Amino acid sequence: MTEQSTAANPPVKARELLTHRAFLLFVLSRSLSRFSSQIAAVAIGWQIYDLTGSAFDLGMVGLVQFLPTALLVFVAGHAADRFERKRVVQLCQLAEAATALYLGVITYVGAASEVQIFIATFVLGIAGAFESPTTAALLPLIAPAGSLQRATAVASGAGQVATIAGPALGGFAYAIAPHFAYAVMLLFWILGMILTGFIRPRPQAVAREGTEADNIFAGVRFIRSNPAILGTISLDLFAVLFGGVTALLPIYARDILQTGPMGLGILRAAPAVGALLMTMVLARYAISRHVGLRMFQAVIVFGVATIVFALSSWMWLSVLSLAVLGAADTISVVIRFSLVQLATPDEMRGRVGAVNFLFINASNQLGQFESGVAAALFGTMTSAVLGGVATVAVALLWMKLFPSLRKVESLE
Repeated sequence: MTEQSTAANPPVKARELLTHRAFLLFVLSRSLSRFSSQIAAVAIGWQIYDLTGSAFDLGMVGLVQFLPTALLVFVAGHAADRFERKRVVQLCQLAEAATALYLGVITYVGAASEVQIFIATFVLGIAGAFESPTTAALLPLIAPAGSLQRATAVASGAGQVATIAGPALGGFAYAIAPHFAYAVMLLFWILGMILTGFIRPRPQAVAREGTEADNIFAGVRFIRSNPAILGTISLDLFAVLFGGVTALLPIYARDILQTGPMGLGILRAAPAVGALLMTMVLARYAISRHVGLRMFQAVIVFGVATIVFALSSWMWLSVLSLAVLGAADTISVVIRFSLVQLATPDEMRGRVGAVNFLFINASNQLGQFESGVAAALFGTMTSAVLGGVATVAVALLWMKLFPSLRKVESLE
């Protein structure tokens, strides 16, 4: 479960990573796609609400985007392992660009309807279902030997920048003109597709046709037979399912902290800021020992930070706890991604990554649903505290259930 560095291939420092052409192109392409996705979330959400005035229809946008992931998880993973990964990513970016063009045109001519936007959103969901696991499986073929953990941290940091700045850029572009937001998305996805074409990854392993490793469900079987990977993926599922407080932030901003829309924006940005700062630390100082234990500790800190946020009535403490929450989550994400990628044979990385992507999406979507239901039943503060306590309990229980994961010593 380790990626060994040799004297001929010493680990690459964080500052040297971006001098590697393939990795730099990968980060730029991935960031452009992430920016476009964030702009799309703002533009499509605002346009749907503008057209219908329905909160239910607004919520349906997330469901329509999630459905393709659930329906195509095995097909998408198999495609990432069967075909050249950078070409799969390019095709996804082309489909996304074409969808942005369609949305821009119908918006510009005033012909946009709710049904058309939902269909376009579903297409974006299909492209995302293929693009995300393929991109994840592509990174180990690009990162310099011995540097996957740092490469993951740098790529994650670039993604956090898009998460922070993307919605603001989308809102600004939409304020100029709704079709202008879609034009920016089109430009970014086209540029991303071009940059992806220049990436020169290492040769990709492909399972022989007709073998067990070529089976479309091989990724699921591999995860079930590998306790460390099963523990890693399931830990993330339940931690986010119970510990997510994002859905409750509007309630905290208005009713508990009484800060208004501006405060809500700060609260939403706080986890991403904490995550970005932590990726900068991890890019410089990789976790070299007790990585399995460190991942569990990060999840426990995530849960404790959730409890602190839940009980806080001070804005500064709420923002700080959310930033700590984001930083702890980043430690867990970097270790989890590196561990799964290094423990998975290259010919199955797409299928394993697709299952992992499904779990991540499911935990985020179901976590918001769980938070809303719990808040309705027990009250906002009580439900948030219970979520944090449950996250800590899951981490402690998983340490007992998956001792091989707890004992993972190093990644690189």
